[in-house]
Amino acid sequence: MSKLPLNRRHVLAGLGATLATPALMGRAHAAEVTLRLHHFLPAVAPMHNEVFLPWAAKLAEESDGAIEVQIFPAMQLGGKPPQLADQVRKGVADIAWALPTYTTGRYPVAETMGLPFMAKDAEETSVALFKLMEEFGEGEFRGMKPLAFWSHDGGKLHMRDAPVRTAADLQGKKIRSPNAGMGELLTALGAETVFFPVTEMVVGLSNGVIDGCCLPYEVVPPFKLHELTKSSSEAAAGARGLYANTNALLMNERTYESLSDDLRKLIDDNSGLELSRHMGKVTHESFEAAGRELVEETGNEIVEIDAAEIATWKEAAEPVYANWIARLDEAGHDGTAILARVNELLDQGA
Repeated sequence: MSKLPLNRRHVLAGLGATLATPALMGRAHAAEVTLRLHHFLPAVAPMHNEVFLPWAAKLAEESDGAIEVQIFPAMQLGGKPPQLADQVRKGVADIAWALPTYTTGRYPVAETMGLPFMAKDAEETSVALFKLMEEFGEGEFRGMKPLAFWSHDGGKLHMRDAPVRTAADLQGKKIRSPNAGMGELLTALGAETVFFPVTEMVVGLSNGVIDGCCLPYEVVPPFKLHELTKSSSEAAAGARGLYANTNALLMNERTYESLSDDLRKLIDDNSGLELSRHMGKVTHESFEAAGRELVEETGNEIVEIDAAEIATWKEAAEPVYANWIARLDEAGHDGTAILARVNELLDQGA
């Protein structure tokens, strides 16, 4: 597994080669359509540089310049991260990277993959998530066209001081939870949980409002998490990760429908299952590895939560699953079937 970030040429190749259709040949190089892509992380974030920029370049190249994607990182178009999906639906942005878990209960099928222990490596989880949404998520993002669904690697517990080896180490600790499901589990294990967007986490760690957070290693570099914490705890090798939040790349449906047939096809050819797989693969092989390496180089302690301890945490998560099944049922879904399908897809692998 390479620990080096993928360069632009490699990422473009990884997205796959799509030949220009006759309708795209000979277009003028002036853009016919400009799409604004909005997201919440700073421009130094790996996802911005190693996925979104190459993706935008690929659309421009294959459309012979007819499509221009302008990328606005760090909420430059205004608003807060939980508002990104609504910004796409309302047309404030044409495309956005949104986290359904920031609006708990609104996109319950997509949020299911954020439950505790519903994570393998990012590529496998991303493929499972995309297939789950194909089967159960129709209509969940009304007014929007999902372009990709992906996941990060399993989250780790990053602490300001001593590492977490057992639930006893969580007693009374204030932890920033990544979503509602993990918040329920951490509370059951004895922690005091809070939730706010990842963009506000630095302040919380710096001023001691929180003792730690639950995040993948990929978030370490852009937020200098290695400088704010002294230890990281990860699930035993071979076990499922603690959690993995759902990510969605969404496009305004009206904007998509307004495109010419050939440009819509070009968008289709550069989205869907393979884009989801690619985003998960790059996240796992490049972003996660680079973040962990930075933690190691800083000299922070990395510990493994052993399999027996993880087993007790999974037992503690049973009420979390039951609550989520009830929530899915209330939303008109078959919650039991969805949870069973998630586990089946994860067990099948990518």
